[in-house]
This record gives sequence, C-alpha cells and structure tokens, in this order.
Amino acid sequence: MEPDVSIETSCMIRIAVLPIGKVPPPLLRDYRSMLLPHHTIPLSTISSFYTEHQKSPFAHQPWDTGSLQFKFLLGGSPPSPWEDFQPYRKFLSVIGICHCPSSPDLDHVIDQFNAACKIYTSALVLRCFAFCPGDSQLEDGKKRENLVLFPPADRTMQEFHLHTMMQDIAASLLMEFEKWVLQAESSGTLLKTPLDSQATLSSEEVIKAKKRRLARAQKTIGDYCLLAGSPVDANAHYTTALELARLTADYFWYAGALEGSVCAILVDQIGQKDTGVEDEVRYRYNNVITHYRKSFIQDNVQRVSPITFELEATLKLARFLCSNCRRKLIKEVVELLTNATDGAKSLIDANDRLILYVEIARLFGTLGYQRKAAFFSRQVAQLYLQQENRFAATSAMQVLGMTTKAYRVQSRASIAKHSISNETEPGHADSGKLHHLLVVSLFESQWSTLQMVVLREILLSAVRAGDPLAAWSAAARLLRSYYPLITPAGQNGLASTLKSAAERLPSGTRCADPALPFIRVYSFPLHPSQMDIVKRNPAREDWWAGSAPSGPFIYTPFSKGEPTKNGKQDLVWIVGEPVQVFVELANPCGFDLKVDNIYLSVQSGNFDAFPLSVDLPTNSSEVIMISGIPTSVGRVEIPGCTVHCFGVITEHLFRDVDNLLLGAAQGLVLSDPFRCCGSPRLKNVSVPNISVIPPLPLLVSHVVGGDGAIVLYEGEIRDVWINLANAGTIAVEQAHISLSGKNQDSVISIGYEKLKSALPLKPGAEVTIPLTLKAWQLGLGESDTAASKGASGSMGRTVKDGCCPSLLVHYAGSFGDARDLEKNKTSVPPGRRLIVPLQICVLQGLSFVKARLLSMEIPAYVGKGPSNPANVDGNPSNKAVGYGSKIERLVKIDPFRGSWGLRFLELEMSNPTDMVFEVSVSVLEKPSNEDNISVDYAAEYGYPKTRIDREYFSRVLIPLEHFKLPFLDDSFFSKDLQLDESTSGKNSNLSERNTKSELNASIKSLVSRIKVRWQSGQNSCGELNITDAIRVALQSSIMDILLPDPLTFSFRLARNVSKNAANLDSPKESSINIQPSMSNSSVIEHDMTPMEVLVRNNTKETIKMNLSVTCRDVAGQNCVEGTKATVLWAGVLSGITIEVPPLEESKHSFFLYFLVPGEYTMVAAAVIDDANDVLRARAKCESPDEPIFCRGPPFHVRVIGTA
Repeated sequence: MEPDVSIETSCMIRIAVLPIGKVPPPLLRDYRSMLLPHHTIPLSTISSFYTEHQKSPFAHQPWDTGSLQFKFLLGGSPPSPWEDFQPYRKFLSVIGICHCPSSPDLDHVIDQFNAACKIYTSALVLRCFAFCPGDSQLEDGKKRENLVLFPPADRTMQEFHLHTMMQDIAASLLMEFEKWVLQAESSGTLLKTPLDSQATLSSEEVIKAKKRRLARAQKTIGDYCLLAGSPVDANAHYTTALELARLTADYFWYAGALEGSVCAILVDQIGQKDTGVEDEVRYRYNNVITHYRKSFIQDNVQRVSPITFELEATLKLARFLCSNCRRKLIKEVVELLTNATDGAKSLIDANDRLILYVEIARLFGTLGYQRKAAFFSRQVAQLYLQQENRFAATSAMQVLGMTTKAYRVQSRASIAKHSISNETEPGHADSGKLHHLLVVSLFESQWSTLQMVVLREILLSAVRAGDPLAAWSAAARLLRSYYPLITPAGQNGLASTLKSAAERLPSGTRCADPALPFIRVYSFPLHPSQMDIVKRNPAREDWWAGSAPSGPFIYTPFSKGEPTKNGKQDLVWIVGEPVQVFVELANPCGFDLKVDNIYLSVQSGNFDAFPLSVDLPTNSSEVIMISGIPTSVGRVEIPGCTVHCFGVITEHLFRDVDNLLLGAAQGLVLSDPFRCCGSPRLKNVSVPNISVIPPLPLLVSHVVGGDGAIVLYEGEIRDVWINLANAGTIAVEQAHISLSGKNQDSVISIGYEKLKSALPLKPGAEVTIPLTLKAWQLGLGESDTAASKGASGSMGRTVKDGCCPSLLVHYAGSFGDARDLEKNKTSVPPGRRLIVPLQICVLQGLSFVKARLLSMEIPAYVGKGPSNPANVDGNPSNKAVGYGSKIERLVKIDPFRGSWGLRFLELEMSNPTDMVFEVSVSVLEKPSNEDNISVDYAAEYGYPKTRIDREYFSRVLIPLEHFKLPFLDDSFFSKDLQLDESTSGKNSNLSERNTKSELNASIKSLVSRIKVRWQSGQNSCGELNITDAIRVALQSSIMDILLPDPLTFSFRLARNVSKNAANLDSPKESSINIQPSMSNSSVIEHDMTPMEVLVRNNTKETIKMNLSVTCRDVAGQNCVEGTKATVLWAGVLSGITIEVPPLEESKHSFFLYFLVPGEYTMVAAAVIDDANDVLRARAKCESPDEPIFCRGPPFHVRVIGTA
C-alpha cells in the first residue's frame, strides 16, 4: 500500500528527486521547495519544447485546458511489482540535485547521477540540475548529457529557469508517452502482475493469458493517456478494456480499468460541481471494490492477495466523499473506514497495516472524529514500537504526540497562546469561573485510565528514542494529573524517571509542562498602612480630599469608581519598594519534595523576583511568601511561578490550578490536591491588574518609648510622642495630620507645627510629633470585661479592635514640572497616607454605681423688687446671702418658677482598681457677655476633694444650675398632634424624642462649665465624663425639667412702685440680683398693704384663665376665708378672669390687711379656659374635657408687729 492515495493519483507522474554528490540538507530542502510549485505544467506552455514526430495517438489532447501533473518524491523509492498494473507507480523521470561548490567535478557528478538512475529502469526522462556553478564550471565548454547548469542569480531568476526546465521535462515525457502508446498499439506488450502464476503455465492458462492480453493492453494505454493529460482518450481505451476484461473474467484488471475511468471522469470535469458525477463516482468505485474482492475470492491459493488494492480503493472513495463536505455522506465514509479497519486483519505486511492505519486516522480527523483518529494513531504507534529501533520509537513518539489533544493530555508547548486564552480565560467579570461545558472539555475523569495509558506509551517511546526532555514532560504530566490513581511505589518510580531524565539534560533546561508542586494564589496582601496611595488634586489645598484610599486597591465599595470589565482589582506598586505575594504549595504524593527554587514569573521584565527554596514533606501543603522589587514603571503581569524542581525549570500557571480546583469542585477531576493535603477550602483569588508607578516618599512611624499599648485609666490625660521617618528616596514636601476611627475626641492636641516646621523631610530624616491623649469612658460591656480581667490579675491590658483612634498623615512629594502639570493633570504624582493606630488600652477607673438628682425648692419673700430666698434659719442675713459667697453660687432663682432652688447631681462611685483616687469638683462661672462665645470663663470655684480608696464606694456632689427652654411651643409636640388623641399616653414619649437635641445642647452647656477631676499618685490624672450621669439622673423627669411651665406666678408689694416699671419680657437668671436689705420685703400689721400678682405667659399663644390668690398661715390654714380669718382683703382674690398675651405678663392688684404678725404664705393658681393641644400635652391630660390647673410656687410674707 501507498500513503496519501486519492482517485486523482492515477494521473500523476512520479518524479524521483535525488541528491547528487554532497548537498547540505538545508540547501536540499530549499531546492525541493523550489520544485514543489511546479507540480502542474499546463500543456499550453510546452508547445515550444514539444515536437510531433508522427501523428499523436492522443487524438483529443486538450492543449488549451489540459496539464501534466507531477508528484515529486525526495530520495525516490524502490520499484513496485505492480508497475505494469498501475503505470503511475513508475518513476517516469529522475531529477538530480547538485550543489556545485560542494561537488566541483562535474564529470564525477554525471557518473554519480547515471549510477543512481540505474535502479529506475522505467524512467523516460533524466535531468541533473547543478546549482551555483563556478566560473570555471561555466567556462567549461564540454557538453554533458542530461546536465543542466543554473548560473548564479537571485531566487526569482532561478525559479524562472527551473520553470523553463520543468516545461522541457513535461514536453519530453509527453513525447515519450506517445512513443510508448504507438508501440503498444502496433506490436502489443506483455503485462504481468504478482497475481499471475510464476510457475510453468499449462496450456489452459496460456490460452487464458492470450485472451487477457488485449484487455490489459487497452487498460495500460488508457493509463498513459491519463498521464499525458488526455482524459477523453483515456476513457475510450478504458471502455474497450472493460468490455474485454468482462469477457475474459479478468476481474482484477477490470477493477483497475474501472478505477482509471473514474479518474478520467474527474479530470475531465475538473473545476465543475455536478451531483450526477458524484453519484457516478460512488457507483463505479463500489464496483471497483466489489471486483477487487472477486479477484481475491476467485483464487484462494494465490500467494499475493489483492486486498491492498481493495483497501486502497476504499480509502480513495472515502477521501473523495470527505472532500465534498456533505453531512449526509459522513455516515457512508464511516462505514467505508470501518470496512477498511476489518480488512486490516487480512494484511500480511506490517508496513501495509501501518499505512492503512495512518490513512484511516487522517480521514477520521478530516471528519472531525478526533477520538477515532487518536485511536488509530495509537495503532500506528504500536506498530512503530514493535520495530525495536530508535528511529521507529521517535516516529511512535511523534504520532502519540498528535493524539494528546484528543485525549486531553497534550503538552502545554503544543498549545498555541491564543487557544489558551480563548479556552481558559473567564468570560464573566464577576466570578472568574469557567463555563461548565468548557470545564467538561478540559477535565474528563472517565478517561483517566486511557489517558494514563497514552502518557505511559509516550514515556516509553521517549525513553527508547533517547529524548530525555520528552520523557521528562510525559512523566511530569502523568504524575501531576493522575497521582491519585498511581500507587506510592509508582509515584516514586515516576520521580526517579524525572530525576534520571534531568541528569541527561543540560543545566537550566526548561520544560513547558510542570510537575510538582501544585501552586495557587493565597493572597495578594495589602500594603502596610504606611503605603496607602492617595490621588492628588493640585487645584485644592487639601489635595487628598475626594479620594478614599483603602490600601493599594483603587476600587473599594466606598469609592465612586466602577469595577473593571474583567472583574479584577487594580493594584499599584511603587518602583524600588519590596512587595510580597502569598502562594500555597501542595505535595499530594508519597515522597518528600524538594523545590530548589521558586519565584514569581513576570513576563513584563520590570520586576526582580527573589527565589526561595522549599521542602515539602509527604502529603503536605505550605503557605509561603514570595517577594520581589518592581524596577521600572509599567504594567506587571504575573501569570504564575517559575519552579526549579526535579532538575528542570518549569512555569506553573495560577490559571491552570484554578481550573483544576473548579473541576474538582464539580466532580470532573479526580481530586483536589490541596484538600488531599489537609488544606482548607479557600475562595478563588484572582491576580489583580498590577501597575508600577514612579518612586514616592515613604513615611514610617513608631511610638517613642515602644510600640506597645498605651495603658490609661478612664479619663486619664497623658502626653505621647510619635516619631516619623522618611524611609523612601523622595523628600516629603507636603504633610497634613487628621484623625479617624472611634473615640477621636480622646486626642486632645496634636503638634501640627512641629511637623510643618520639619518640611521638606528629606530621605532618611525624621521628626517627633507630640500628642495629648485623654482616655475615653468604657461602655457597660467593656467595663464588665475590664473588671473581670482586672480581678484575675491581667488588668484588662488588651486593646479592643476598632475602638482606638488613628492618626492619618497625608503626605506627598513635589508636584513635578509646572509646565507638564498645566498640560496634563494626570502627570501629578500621587500622594500617600500613613495610618498610625494609637494602641490605647483603657482600664476601668472610677465606675458609676448610680446617679440621682437632688433638688430643694426654697420659697421667696414678697418684696418690691425681685424675690429673695428665705434664710434657712428663718432670719434674713446679709452674711448668709452676701454677693460672692458660695451659697450664692449654689442657691439660684428659677426664673420660670419664681422661687429659689438648690440642685445637686449625686454620683455614687466605686473604685474597683488597686489605686487610690482623689476627686475634686470645680465650676466655671459664666462670663458677663453670655452671647459672645469667645469670652473665657471669668473664674473657677473649687469644692473640697473626695478621697475614694480602692474597693470602696463614695458619693460626690456636683452643683447644677437651672436650665429650661425659653418658651413652650407647639413644635415640641408636632409629632404628637399627628397622632390619635386617644393615644395620649404616647405623647410624652414622642415629645421627649423631639426635645432630645435641645436637652443635649443644654446638658453640653452645663457640663462644659463643670469639671470633675481625679488624681492618683503624682503622675496619673484625668477627668470624669459626667454627661451620661446627668442623662441618667434626668431621664425620669426629663419633660418636667426641660420644658417650662405654661404660666409663671410671682408676687410683689405695690407701694412706691414706678408706673413705668418695665415688664419682664424674658426673665433671665443673670438679671436677678439679691438685695441685701430687708426693708423692701417687710409688711407691718394693721396696715393696708397693696400687692400685685404677676402672671407670665410662656407660650406663643394667648391664654385665658380664671385666677385665684390664697393666703395661708404657718399652719397651712386659709387666712382670708372663714370666721377665723386673720387677714382682711380688698379687691378680688378669686374668679379673676385674665387674658395674657404670648410671652408677656399681666398683673392683678389687691390689698391685704394683716391682723396678726407672723409668717404667711401667698399662693397663686389658675384654671386655663379653652386650652389648646400644646397645653394639654404639657399637662399630660388624659381626657380632652379635663380642666388644666396651674399653680405657682409659694411666696413668704413676713408681717412685723407695731408693738
């Protein structure tokens, strides 16, 4: 059998191309490549070389459209015993290739050429082409037969000369064909095949042979007509041969003639598509196959079987049907190839079976049946391996290499880069996972056994062929992909194979197929907080504003940017600053693995990777850190790691392991190598988009005295120093300090000026910045935890994550060239952000047990001016109420009640620590200009200190002032008015929520003037935060304390009162002065005393009311009513109808006549008519019909006797 046969093979003229003399192999291949384009010579181009000696037997020669077909075989081949049966098997011409500089003796060249042509007895035209002749060879005028010299020229000219010579050869062959045909028609010829008996012929066989000679002669003449490019003449002779062969039952030659006629039809119809021709070819070739089979059945004792011709005809028909690319013909082609496979069992020669399997594999590959093609390719490899020689083993290895793609075990070196990216790059940007069907195509675990067999065959053939690199590659693929199916002994054997193959390779050899270990990305760690990069806005003084750095990743969930299209994050590295990448290695095999070197594989060339050596025990995994330094600006691509293991350098791609783990998760591969080694399942980490920017300044920080936790008690104040050093290569030109995180108010002061004075901070320079810290108040849960830890001896010296503030230092270098800055703002180098976490450990100090509000109302005396407080002893004394005394600062009038009051915040505190605390309280007086917030407090008054021993309780009294809102408005109850009136119980809660901001402001103003300090020892001091304590104390009566009463009642004596006395438009505590004299407040018995009751409206609406005034004695009895009244009165004391405008006051006058000296109490009360919702909400009325009753505080009247 012959390879690469087709129906058109019958019209091709075989030409042997032989090297003559010494021809370098590259030049021989080059000269052959010059010959190949001339495989078709049109008949119209050979007229100048053709000479018709007598009438041509080719009556229908197509001179305009016909051509001669050449088939060049380098080195030729031995003569075939079937040349008489199929003349196209003959070498009808021989072309010699000579390189004149290598063979200067042309006579010797001709002798060598003639000697080489002796074995080609059927050759009709002989030519020896001598290239690059020297001057002496060209000047030699000696003519040598069949020698053609090609003078030195460029390739184009040489190709032109070669084309001319091929036209001459074509014309010579055509004339020789004419001679042979004319001779065969006149005298006939004897044609034999190996099927004809070689023994002495009997008389019967002689008669049969004579009858068959005419049919065989016509068939052979038709073959030469076909070679001569005349299909019409060939078809006429084939028709005659078919009729004669049918009469003589010469089925073998009948099949050959029928086969030739099919070729003549196709050559005659070349370039035309006709389904009728296709059907005719299928019909005739099926007859060809049938008659070849008949010739085999007819004679069972033949020593040579025509099965090869039957199989060749089958392959020719299958190739013809494949070339039409019609889907309905695929089934027929498969049936033909299946029949050819069955016929391979009848082939005796192993070379015939080899050629058959090669052709079947090619045809299955043409159909797209890659697995069937791979199966027959393996059969070819098995036949090569049976020959037990190195060259056959090399051929087997090459054939098996072509099957690896179908079996999914191909070497990475055989995969084109574009196919890798198309097959394995994820198409979705959100997850980076592959499509399910693509994963199935990559990993098919049901083929594991077969894939292992294929790799073992490749390994065996590589070892026999002496190719250590191919053997190493096959062993690496076998060990890496199928380690779960290989026993520990087998794994050790493959490891030994890898080592022995590496010993035969030169040092530093690289292989595209990785072995062990398995490597996956563990993490791309964030830069330390010193390396955060911030975009820089040169148009603003706060150039860092508008950017939200969060490490090196530009996109964060808090930024306005959108994620990149491929779903990867953007990572920024800086030239000259070391970076680290964490990768995980796994060794799932039963032997210890030594990785000589492993480092990041960077293809961009702007990164210096640092190698690392690792030892992995059996069935173990390890996370390692690989580092390097970016060397220049640009993009950095990190596809994987470069590993030097088993004596060979390989590249391990992260993508391959990601695909492997995805296949393992979906059950498509055998196992997960990392899970086999006990490693936990990790989320897939993709390699970010890495870019390298120019060098930037780099600040590093540390706390002077140690970077440990700063231990403070609650409220403690301490000075801390932070040292900043420039560890970069660029000077710091700009710097700004700010705060972030929780408890920012714990940083009281920062030494900004010290940092600014040190700018520019050159490389290697440093600056120390002072800070003042104040420990914050621990929460309830934190206090319990700290207390429990303190009791156990650890004192709670652990820093809770996220509770400490941090310093943010935004700094940058110079802006660069001003001209570039104007042209392109993107050329501004970015800045950086240094995060300095303040590791503050707050220990529980004095703890609050409970807090309560202590208040006492002191009635005021009725006088001509503002009311004076009553002395505790009952005797008004200048000393008791003197200006500037402590009592004055404690006892103050409530302008909304009209009475004097004394309020204290009582804090019960415990000392759970082992320290002794001294607590002191000081109050800052308000300035005279209260509206000017820039005025400092005038004076600070201190009170006696309170000592609290360890594990003891103590109470501390803190004086409080009266604080209320200036008026009562419906805005405080806006939410209440929207609710159902029946839900009055909820009104107070909503009101409290509405007034929270006002309360907080009042409390803040109050607390800002009260300082509760503590001291423990000589170096530890701080302040207590009493804000929460005040809130707890006021929580139960927040509405009563915050909101003013709707009405304010007060009394005064009307004697000598100026008519133009100003109304108290807005009573203020600062306008109330204590009068030292008691003459204004004295009332004499038996004297008609004029008095006035003042009623102020604290709302923004007019209030109508019924006012009543009552006077009581020291026993609390009514003195103006009844039979035992001791006070006479003139005017109206009850049922007084008064209408008070908004935020104004009205007065009602009356006279009292005291009959008995002593202490009396005046009380005013009113019932409000037609109360609105605001008044009802303030009074907490449960029913809309319920009357609203307001009563003022009691006022004392001292009556002096006349005696």
